[in-house]
Amino acid sequence: MSPVRRAQAARRRWIACAVAAALGSLAACGDESDGESRPAAEAAEVAEVAEPEALSGTGAEPFTLVATGDLLIHDSVIRQAATDAGTVGYAADDYEFGTMLAGARDVVADADLALCHMETVYGADGGPYSGYPLFTTPPQIAEAVRDVGYDSCSTASNHTLDDGPDGVARTLDAMELAGLGHAGSARTEGEAGEPTLLRAGDATVAQLAYTYGTNGIPVPDGQPWLVNLIDPERIVADARAARRAGADVVVVSLHWGTEYQEAPDELQLSLAEELTASASDGRRDIDLIIGTHAHVPQAYEKVNGTWVVYGMGDQLAGVMNDPRGQMSSAARFTFAPPAAEGEPWRVERAEYIPFVVDNDPIAVVNLPRAVERDPARADHAATLKTISDAVLSRDAAEDGLVMGR
Repeated sequence: MSPVRRAQAARRRWIACAVAAALGSLAACGDESDGESRPAAEAAEVAEVAEPEALSGTGAEPFTLVATGDLLIHDSVIRQAATDAGTVGYAADDYEFGTMLAGARDVVADADLALCHMETVYGADGGPYSGYPLFTTPPQIAEAVRDVGYDSCSTASNHTLDDGPDGVARTLDAMELAGLGHAGSARTEGEAGEPTLLRAGDATVAQLAYTYGTNGIPVPDGQPWLVNLIDPERIVADARAARRAGADVVVVSLHWGTEYQEAPDELQLSLAEELTASASDGRRDIDLIIGTHAHVPQAYEKVNGTWVVYGMGDQLAGVMNDPRGQMSSAARFTFAPPAAEGEPWRVERAEYIPFVVDNDPIAVVNLPRAVERDPARADHAATLKTISDAVLSRDAAEDGLVMGR
């Protein structure tokens, strides 16, 4: 296995933070619906976080995992990257994506392990580059993503084959050059058979990734390894193989769902039920499911005792027909170590952090922090409520999900 795919995420000290029990400016975010879900203002409470102590059974310490939504690089995002780099046109020599992504840095860099979703494939150095419907993205985005603090990214999406095998190879080459791990697509059969194993503090985390399809672009004959397609039996088999390879925690990224639909569809619900019910020797095969693709924030839910994030929305995207297409949540889970050898790591804290993309210029915004800084921004407060309502729509607050910042 290549050093990059097994590279340890940089060890980061656990930072104990005490934040306000509630943001006073969020009072307007109360949910006045029929009362079936927890009010957004109540869910927006961010309790004081005490510094966790290592459990005596193994001597290991907790770790935090952050996952974010789709990096969907539209034409307008490419133009913004060229402007931020001081260049003009799609064939320019440089593109600067770091300025747009800077708003996510605090959340991402503070995690022990941070995962992104690389929705699009990369074009050749110097371009040409393109947005929808067939994406080819400037490869400079890989370095920007790594600089923000991401450790690895899922690469299985409906756009993985937009530029054929060459696009897959260019993307993974550039990600590895930047120091990013990846899961969900591969250049060779041998590479596809290796689980992506990452370090998060004292734990080894496996990242697996799959997509529902490739927009009708057929997978080339004889090269099924180019992109992982959703197949429940295969996912379970891969999870078990990752566990045998040393994974303490198995995270599955699924590119699934119905676009622009906040409610998880029947396939999402049935697949989540099937995967979270799978166990070997009394231990669950999959410890966390994180979803992408729908372009709008979707619910979090505990299914068979396992957290499922049906959809995080778009972390970075240009202006879309539906304004929710620039909304997302970052998922942050704190895993506690096993109390004794052979027991599983478990989620002891679950958080969501609302994000939105501002325009002119395009920039990712941490909404809880933005509302705290500027309570007069009614659009930010309203967007935070929209995201919270979707995230909490399946009663995740009752299982302990809280809003972070």
